[in-house]
Amino acid sequence: MQIAVVGLGRMGGNIVRRLERNGHTCVVYDKNSKAVDDLVSTGSTAASSIEDIAKHLTDRPRAVWVMLPAGQITQSTVETLGGLLESGDIIIDGGNSYYKDDIKRAKVLAEKGIHYVDVGTSGGVWGLDRGYCMMIGGDKVAVDHLDPIFKTLAPGRGDIPRTRNRENIPDHRAEEGYIHAGPVGSGHFVKMVHNGIEYGLMQAYAEGFDILKGKNSSDLKDDERYDLNLTDIAEVWRRGSVVSSWLLDLTASALAGSPNLEHFSGNVADSGEGRWTIEAAIEEAVPANVLSTALYTRFRSRQNHTFGEKILSAMRFGFGGHVELGESATSSPKDYKAAE
Repeated sequence: MQIAVVGLGRMGGNIVRRLERNGHTCVVYDKNSKAVDDLVSTGSTAASSIEDIAKHLTDRPRAVWVMLPAGQITQSTVETLGGLLESGDIIIDGGNSYYKDDIKRAKVLAEKGIHYVDVGTSGGVWGLDRGYCMMIGGDKVAVDHLDPIFKTLAPGRGDIPRTRNRENIPDHRAEEGYIHAGPVGSGHFVKMVHNGIEYGLMQAYAEGFDILKGKNSSDLKDDERYDLNLTDIAEVWRRGSVVSSWLLDLTASALAGSPNLEHFSGNVADSGEGRWTIEAAIEEAVPANVLSTALYTRFRSRQNHTFGEKILSAMRFGFGGHVELGESATSSPKDYKAAE
């Protein structure tokens, strides 16, 4: 299947690579010419501009995947594409846009008969090999047409045991790692809450390891001081513990590479989804104590830093390649790759 991808950053470039490895053809565009050249060298077709994209797409309906940061750059790109594409064509936003923006964009594009599909995409810098978990919003016609793309990008069933009692559920896409969540906006809404939960999970690990580290303090009495090995604790929890997870895998890898996490500042950014999740909770009058506290802790981390916040920085770097303010950029995610 042919598709264009706009935005070839940490995830966009690997989305193209995964698609092309599996027989799809891609037209690519990014302001960074090196990112384009790297993909052209492996088989992609370069577009010289966003306006040039439509000329290179020969399959109908034409499909363009936008993988850019949420906000004005995505908005302006979608608007430009909306002026170039025709009835039946499809624009996909695979970034982390606000779901209410999706609804507005879809209404405008629908006037021209252009489909809009929002894809909440999780997988970070590891998606090329691991695949991407996707939560998809949009009308059935467009989503079904794009199914070969989604199926290729998804992780597949792998070796994860099947959930009990799912045998009679007719739609098996969730077991492959992607779902059609509902109408436009629903994909990004589900991904937004996913990221809100992620904040809470990360904060729980961060606080726990901060408490463990505190037990090593020289200020404690000798019989209350344990000299705990946090690297080994993270490792043993990965193996059979009820708190095992990919986030813990990344934490264990970071600690194994640097037990005191010297390369991490503890200045923890938030990319928007946590705030939007709390806003949704307020609109729905749902108490979200853990998620709210996790968000506020990130705000406070920009004033002074704890070891727990270095744990948060390490996890963000591990799954997404995020480099916090004041943090060493000499390492790469490969240095903290979790054991498979």
